Amino acid sequence: MEKFVTLNNGVKMPRLGFGVYQIDDLAQAQQVVEDGLEIGYRLVDTAQIYGNEQAVGDAIKHSIVPREDIFVTSKIWVDDYGYDKTLEAFDESMKKLQLDYLDLYLIHKPYNDYYGTWRALERLYKEEGRIRAIGVSSFWNERLADLITFNDVKPVVNQIETNVWNQEWKSQKYMEKEGVQPEAWAPFAEGADHVFTNPVLEEIAEKHHKTTAQVMLRWFLQRNYVVIPKSVHKERLAQNFDVFDFELDKTDMEKIKTLDQGRSILEDEMNPEIAESFR
Repeated sequence: MEKFVTLNNGVKMPRLGFGVYQIDDLAQAQQVVEDGLEIGYRLVDTAQIYGNEQAVGDAIKHSIVPREDIFVTSKIWVDDYGYDKTLEAFDESMKKLQLDYLDLYLIHKPYNDYYGTWRALERLYKEEGRIRAIGVSSFWNERLADLITFNDVKPVVNQIETNVWNQEWKSQKYMEKEGVQPEAWAPFAEGADHVFTNPVLEEIAEKHHKTTAQVMLRWFLQRNYVVIPKSVHKERLAQNFDVFDFELDKTDMEKIKTLDQGRSILEDEMNPEIAESFR
């Protein structure tokens, strides 16, 4: 399996990376990134709201891996949406990351003035060349269609909650039609509903001599998703990266499909209360 996907603007992005969400200790976040790069990961996902962009930047700065080989994603938070505020927030993130350019910059949530923010991202991408690709996160199909229809640059990525409980087949179908790369956040559903000990996944894992986490990650790769699992443990990071040497068969894929509950497990972006919570 090819380890990269080609985005709709021609940029290549690793299929498998790792995220640093909820790693608040900056020393630990830096260590996680250093460990990940040492293991072989080349996609690192952070965000303004995570509060650890500085640690990610420090890890990249001290790594022997060339900067051009590392695909760095960050995201702008709702509080800083709007054209001018977005430009300021981007500059602040770049100072923390200590980078000359960013590989991918995402609008984190589909609320507030995301139109103004998108036009700022278009400027940073098209006119200034400070971002190699721009996209969105947690945009349901209607919001994604709206953004695509009324702007010049199409998002390259939509990062959405996807896991075995919430498989998002409809969203993936629409994104594929529009040439937008699906990327999964919370690929392990943050452990909800005992996902790591689910009997269906355990049976498949035993069959392939893998862990249930590895089975879930392989399932994403075979669905042509980009996926960014998170762990603070180096051994687990290494296990999560070891998913390119086996393949789920059609029966495995169908069994996993039966686990779909067709609804968000963690944060239903279609719930009006989510938008209201940002007031």
